[in-house]
Amino acid sequence: MKREVRVVVVGAGVAGLTTAVVLAEVGALVHVIAEQVPGVTSLAAGAMWGPYLVEPKDKVDQWGQRSLEIFRRLAEDPSTGVRLTSGIEASRTAEAPPEWATTLPGFRPCEPAELPAGFLAGYRFTVPLIDMPTYLAYLLRRLDAAGGTVERRRLVSLADAGPAALIVNCTGLGAQELVPDHDLRPIRGQHVVVTNPGLTEFFSEDTGLSQDLLCFYPHGDTVVLGGTALDGEGSLAPDEKAAAGILARCAEVEPRLAKARVLEHRLGARPTRAMVRVEAERAEDGTVVVHNYGHGGAGVTLSWGCAEEAASLLAADRADRP
Repeated sequence: MKREVRVVVVGAGVAGLTTAVVLAEVGALVHVIAEQVPGVTSLAAGAMWGPYLVEPKDKVDQWGQRSLEIFRRLAEDPSTGVRLTSGIEASRTAEAPPEWATTLPGFRPCEPAELPAGFLAGYRFTVPLIDMPTYLAYLLRRLDAAGGTVERRRLVSLADAGPAALIVNCTGLGAQELVPDHDLRPIRGQHVVVTNPGLTEFFSEDTGLSQDLLCFYPHGDTVVLGGTALDGEGSLAPDEKAAAGILARCAEVEPRLAKARVLEHRLGARPTRAMVRVEAERAEDGTVVVHNYGHGGAGVTLSWGCAEEAASLLAADRADRP
């Protein structure tokens, strides 16, 4: 894509910033517009790679695998905030592991002695773990190095992002009003960040569709503890009762966490719909809008694959023009 092609990316969460980086690095003149830079929901992510509870499966598999390839490369540079980390995902029932987990390095079923009390099955693997504040700062630096610009501004409509012939809509939950998309709904997530008592491996429980999650992700001096998944709730006010529940669940599995000092609470509203939306449409004024939103709790996992598809859709539109 030639440098004189101006593209406005709306949204500065992990989807927006990754898409902006991809476009800027292939030569587009990229301008990001967002009310929050970086987006608070992406800042609140845990975050462990894993294509969990998102559709359509065939596309999710492709997007997720592409992102996995890139995260593995990024893990070679500590400044990115990405690390390859070993750990366990376990279940209190005899659940079979998801297909994506069986392909990861080091995958093997756990021995009974490896599992916490009350867990019947589990498996160990190595996967990218992403420290989101560090990682989003890295994406912003990379965008700047590629010539991209960022503007902090609240939009009342996608048309307000102009003048631009090409717009990428990465507004997450904001697409409810900006598109509008009434199929989009929030799923409130809360994490508690504590001092690290010496953990080097992650732990995650397969809780299915429960609103009470159990996971902990070590990031050097800190550990992100999770979590909640409250369908239909978008409030970002800290819930002390929910935080206490998160701490209790995690400390039951890892007693060293019981005495860890709480540093902060992170909250986000996962933008969820029946299908992740990555597609192009032409507005009434002729503007080409590529939508890239609705990733639920898998925004980080799908970020690079979806960003590259969004860039391909824009490139295809340019190629079709006389």
